[in-house]
Amino acid sequence: MSMLPAGKVLAFAAQGERRCLGVRRGGSWIVCPYGAVLDGASAKDQCARCAQLDRSRSVAADTMADDPRPYGVYLAYFGPGLLKVGITAVERGPARLVEQGAVAYAWLGRGPLMAARRAEALLGSALGIPDRFAKAAKRAARGELPPVADRGAELAQLHASAQKLPGWPETLQPVEFACADHTELFGLDRIPGEVAELGGMTSGAEIVGEVLTGVGADVYLRLAGSGDGDSDGEGVAGALGAAGAGGVGRAGGVVAVMDARLLSGWVLGAAVGRVTTVPVRGVVTGRGKRAGTGEGDEKEKGWQEGLF
Repeated sequence: MSMLPAGKVLAFAAQGERRCLGVRRGGSWIVCPYGAVLDGASAKDQCARCAQLDRSRSVAADTMADDPRPYGVYLAYFGPGLLKVGITAVERGPARLVEQGAVAYAWLGRGPLMAARRAEALLGSALGIPDRFAKAAKRAARGELPPVADRGAELAQLHASAQKLPGWPETLQPVEFACADHTELFGLDRIPGEVAELGGMTSGAEIVGEVLTGVGADVYLRLAGSGDGDSDGEGVAGALGAAGAGGVGRAGGVVAVMDARLLSGWVLGAAVGRVTTVPVRGVVTGRGKRAGTGEGDEKEKGWQEGLF
């Protein structure tokens, strides 16, 4: 987020083909040996074979049960009724919570990996707490968040219920309740109640807009133009000229959210036409439903970001 401060103007274009990023090993990326081309609309930045290799030694895929590192069990809040349980390596601190865009969170316990896993499963079976939410649900909730105190109270209630459950792993040390809120970190007050969505990139597609804020992988932009043109006919060139050093012009600007993961694998160059040509999907309202469609983000079902 430090690289995309509020007010920064972005103007870039996708070039060539979107390629698989390969596999991360030993703290560095190994180039995909297949040179695989990826779908521009998918959040996945690996081909199926590289992803399979990654998951062959993965805590998330339960293929690394011998990991000796201590793990923390957390409760993450994304909106009213949207609370999940998860685990992350203690050494990572709150990084995982920031990556997934948790509005607020609280640590529940710390201990060995398998004890953390058992606690996660216990909350799922006994209290019905999920371990994931679709991207659309999390985005929609950001436009209707209750006061910070109410978020903390909902987390505190679940935290207390969780630690009272029978069957709590003996090797998992309970952590006293303390709520951490990301309102300021994410700039949540800069997100309007209605936000459009940017679709996937294609070769030559351009995005031009002013950064409002970033939440996890989501970047909120005030667009200066879109594929079907501005309603006032000014276009991005005129908007940029009117804004001067202050950023993209505000008149007629649509606020849209971009999943930055969709940029992975592309070579990005400077925008030429200075007009947003990536598809802009309908405004998101309510619980992940797009205005005029009544549909949620079905493509997100079954897909989850990396866990650790």
